Amino acid sequence: MTIDQQTENDQVLAGAELDLDRVLAFAGQVADNHAIASNGVLTYLGDRLGLWRTLASVGPVTSAELAERSGLAERYVREWISAQAAAGYVTYDAATQRFTLPAEHAAVLADDDSPAALVGAFEITAAVWASVDRLAHAYTTGEGVGWHEHDDRLFSGVERFFRPLYAGSLVNTWIPAVDGLTDRLTAGARVLDVGCGLGSATLLMAEAFPASTFLGVDNHGESIRRATAAAQRAGATSRVAFAEAAADGYAGTYDVICMFDALHDMGDPLGALRHARAALSDEGVLLVVEPAAGDRLEDNLHPLGLSWYAASATMCVPGSLSQSGGAALGAQAGGARLLELFAEAGFGTARVAATTQFNLVIEARR
Repeated sequence: MTIDQQTENDQVLAGAELDLDRVLAFAGQVADNHAIASNGVLTYLGDRLGLWRTLASVGPVTSAELAERSGLAERYVREWISAQAAAGYVTYDAATQRFTLPAEHAAVLADDDSPAALVGAFEITAAVWASVDRLAHAYTTGEGVGWHEHDDRLFSGVERFFRPLYAGSLVNTWIPAVDGLTDRLTAGARVLDVGCGLGSATLLMAEAFPASTFLGVDNHGESIRRATAAAQRAGATSRVAFAEAAADGYAGTYDVICMFDALHDMGDPLGALRHARAALSDEGVLLVVEPAAGDRLEDNLHPLGLSWYAASATMCVPGSLSQSGGAALGAQAGGARLLELFAEAGFGTARVAATTQFNLVIEARR
């Protein structure tokens, strides 16, 4: 920056009569956010290279000991682990020069089966960064970005991110919130999971309700291939199947139809709901789970709302705009707007059956 440019900038600041204390405070906030974002790359590398899992399996270690156990270059590991100490992800004992991953932190970063697991979110972020040029083009043209057009890490990252939530909530909270649904699944029902992705929710339900049969459909062929492989590994193929189909293109009649974090991603959510209503048996029930959101923007201006809006701006809205209809409902549509869609689709009853910290659970009947 030249002296003339700096002088011009100073004049602009003075002319605007800015509160310099507020400027400095906000600059500090942005600097903090930048540090967190930068460490997100390192958090992802720690997951990809097995550093978090190694730390969880040992006691206090030096950077050299961690590098040896991980099979990585010590000079890189030294800088990486120092950054984690600065972030508060690990603790550091200056007397012994050893680093420790607390067990509580390991539950978040080192164990995909933990109900608190979140490290998969950084795999999602890595995938989004890989798609940033495509997203910039979409923002300029208004075009969509299809799910299949993203970096492959998005598919596994989303599955890893949502699976702990499904494992902790689906059978214990969401299904019991719907009148009579637990009993119906226990007795035996024909269940369809629309937008099943890699099949985590489908397989969790199949394990919990062995008398029921399950079909998962998704318009992304690679996800269906991986879901089918997961069913084979679980030995569940006698009761669980997966097929490639659009949300308004599957056939058959079902007692229970589910949509988990999928409705807002669809190009034509109204058409998907109408198709689901037509595919329900006479006493059938539709279970839709969507991200938690208030009905007004101002209700969603908090850290969780930021997470959902960021996901919506980089994945959900671009994905919807890439499909026929391009409704771009967004991940923060809110209960009122969602229930309007159910009414438009012709459902006789639809209600928010439960509101949790992270989700809205909607029950609808013909």
